[in-house]
Amino acid sequence: MSPAQFSQRSFDDLLARGVELGRASVRGRYAPSPTGPQHLGNMRTALVAWLQTRLSGGTFVLRMEDIDLPRVVQGSAAQILDDLRWLGLDWDEGPDVGGPLGPYDQSARQELYVEALNRLEQAGRIYPCYCSRKDVAEASSAPHGFEGMLAYPGTCRELTPGERARVYEEKGARAPSWRYRVPARRVGVVDEIAGIYEEQLEVEVGDFVVRRSDGMFAYQLGVVVDDALMGITDVVRGVD
Repeated sequence: MSPAQFSQRSFDDLLARGVELGRASVRGRYAPSPTGPQHLGNMRTALVAWLQTRLSGGTFVLRMEDIDLPRVVQGSAAQILDDLRWLGLDWDEGPDVGGPLGPYDQSARQELYVEALNRLEQAGRIYPCYCSRKDVAEASSAPHGFEGMLAYPGTCRELTPGERARVYEEKGARAPSWRYRVPARRVGVVDEIAGIYEEQLEVEVGDFVVRRSDGMFAYQLGVVVDDALMGITDVVRGVD
């Protein structure tokens, strides 16, 4: 399905279909980025995800996460497909075989990310941010989060419309990035191998970018939207 065809099926329809399929059976996925050759860790993740899905009698989905177009390497996607087939893996839905919830290349799903971003803005979950990486690094109150990463200090979080206009001019009318407003509480997930994993996102990460100032959507937005709309129930990934 081309981006122009998304208008024929609403975001809600796609989400409902994904939920329906996810409730019916296990839906696993492997979602590589075509930025170069796959390494051993990538292939191990693909194999474990495939085995887990096949042993559960579920549907295995292959999705190309080519959302960061400047980093995409020509011919890499085709090489990934060849490598996975060499490993003996197959998939029920994907860029080359199609499926009911495609397209299966993130570069062809931009309109869905725009819709998700609009909904987040309407719900007050995201806000424009004019801070550069240097601004965040130099913020005197910026705490250091997980593994030494700088947690966003919330500089633009509560700006009034007037303050935003002033900052916009001060920054040379530069387009803002958009950040997700994380909750002021611990958030956890149950990892079937490692058990319960929790983070105090506000302290350890801070409000994170979902769309960059150059207009490119962040991985964090694309992967959540795609997993939800594709009805993905089980995710296998490395510890990073």
